[in-house]
Formats: sequence, C-alpha cells, structure tokens
Amino acid sequence: MTRKRRRLIVVLVALVALGAAAGLASFALKDNLAFFFSPSDLAEKPVEVGRRFRLGGLVEEGSLDREADGVTIRFAVTDGVNRVNVKFKGLLPDLFREGQGVVSEGSMDDKGIFVATEVLAKHDENYMPPEVADALRKTGHWQGDGKQGKEKKE
Repeated sequence: MTRKRRRLIVVLVALVALGAAAGLASFALKDNLAFFFSPSDLAEKPVEVGRRFRLGGLVEEGSLDREADGVTIRFAVTDGVNRVNVKFKGLLPDLFREGQGVVSEGSMDDKGIFVATEVLAKHDENYMPPEVADALRKTGHWQGDGKQGKEKKE
C-alpha cells in the first residue's frame, strides 16, 4: 500500500468517526432541547401534546389562582393578543407576580393546558429574556425602555 493510499484511508476513517460523534451528540441533546414559543405562536401553530418547550410572556392580571393544596398554582401567560393557561406545582420565584415577564418550561396536556415543570421570573427590572421581549414587540405590547431584552453592560 502506498503512502498516498494510507493517508486517504486515515482521513476517511477520521471523517467517519467525526460524523458518528456528531450524530451521537445530537441524539443525546435532542431530549434536552426546549424551543421557545409565545401564546401567539401557539395559536398559529399548536404544539403536540407532551413535547417540551418554553412558554414566555406576561402573567395576565387577575389570572393567578392557588389551589387548596397550597402548592398548585394556575395562571395565564399572555402576549397581549393571545393567552395560554398554565398549571404549576411547586414554589414560584420571589419575583413572580401578575403583569411581570415570565418564562415557563413544560408541555401541553390533552386539555390544552400548559403544565409547567419550571417557572422563571425576570431577575431585575432592567432585563427581560430576549425571546419574551421580541414576542411582546411583535404584538405591540412592549413597554420597555430599549434596554430590555439585552444584557446590561457595565
């Protein structure tokens, strides 16, 4: 076997190994991938039951309801045009309240209710997740000062 042929075989084996590694990595990350949707995105294109994704928008005023068990909370997330009912069992972040930005991770159930496994509130008054800010801008309900949706640089 000539040196040229050996070099070609080594390169081909390396490419196959690299392709296999990339395939395995993407397969492993597939379960951890969570897409972001606003209530209007869900109204336009519903997500199948059980698929994990993130839902973002504002907690609708007057929608917060605690069940008798003291742990289950129901509320609605809105982008000003559409709303999605959310059910969450657990402790809410301290900054969670009506009228504030929120991102919830979970999935839709067969009744059309978003069952959240995690609820994140914005961490200070000068920041909102970029996806939430963009969704609110699209619907015309953005009330930011232009700094929200971007990391603060100090």
